[in-house]
Amino acid sequence: MTQRDNGPMDLCTAKAYSMMLALTMPSRARRFAVPLLLSVCWAGPAFAQEIEPRAYSPSPDGVNFLVGVAGHSEGGVLTDPSLPVTDIEAKIDALGFGYGRTFSMFGRSANAALALPYIFVDASGNIGENRASVSREGIGDSKLRVAMNLIGGPAMTPQEFARREPRTTLGMSLTVNIPTGEYDGSKLVNIGTNRWAVKTELGLTHPIGKWLIEAYAGAWFFEDNDDFFGGQHREQDPLLSAQAHVSYTFNPRMWIALNTTFYDGGQTTLNGLAKNDRQSNSRAGITFSMPVGKRYSLKFNYSRGATTRIGSNFTTYGVGLQYAWMDGR
Repeated sequence: MTQRDNGPMDLCTAKAYSMMLALTMPSRARRFAVPLLLSVCWAGPAFAQEIEPRAYSPSPDGVNFLVGVAGHSEGGVLTDPSLPVTDIEAKIDALGFGYGRTFSMFGRSANAALALPYIFVDASGNIGENRASVSREGIGDSKLRVAMNLIGGPAMTPQEFARREPRTTLGMSLTVNIPTGEYDGSKLVNIGTNRWAVKTELGLTHPIGKWLIEAYAGAWFFEDNDDFFGGQHREQDPLLSAQAHVSYTFNPRMWIALNTTFYDGGQTTLNGLAKNDRQSNSRAGITFSMPVGKRYSLKFNYSRGATTRIGSNFTTYGVGLQYAWMDGR
């Protein structure tokens, strides 16, 4: 891990942000989506900034995939107006790697994916009349996601999946943020979060010809951090999130989507004192996925902040390469 601090002090009152990269994998039959969430975290992330189209589309059993992603995010961070910190700017570069698999769970279509990112962060801001900067580099928190279809998506062989007619589906997922990221309790700005977090979510999809309409609703729940910036005790309220997506399928392995997300909550408490940092923000973006040969696919995504009360207001670019294969092939 590399850590560099320049200027009179760390950005000790800087708020947190996260940048999300995700990949949706098309199948060799029609299509399926198994999102791999690669989150980049800095000192208490705004987890709900995830924007992932086709996260609950049914898929055939026995599909495996390896993923590599790269992304860049930059922009400002809005803080509590009472704090003496202004003009916070940050740049994040991330590389992520993961593995996923589809399978049957209680007779329903299901999938699981595990991802681990490597993060590069450069941030700067004014503390009073002084300008300070900080850099971090290291392994970020891992994410494990398990999703299962509840309505409209039974477990299917590849042959059955190829013959199915698109229908309305309802799915649910559980995402676990595993605190594997590098963390130093004497620093406020960190790659890792030093706490577990869990997200539960429901996802509804409705096909209309070549169009797909999607709506998700979920919430992040956070463990307390007992070693926050010098051994302080930090708590965070649940963070509610909602996503909406409209996508168009050009052919079975090529599609484009317009995306939006809104998240609210996540107020923190430090040593029993509530902070004025409740988030109420939104983002919008676009995603394009295309095949590269029989087993590879490329995905490009772009998103930016639409409205920001507290927290990050970033523009994010990402690209991912995925390799998929069936069991026994």
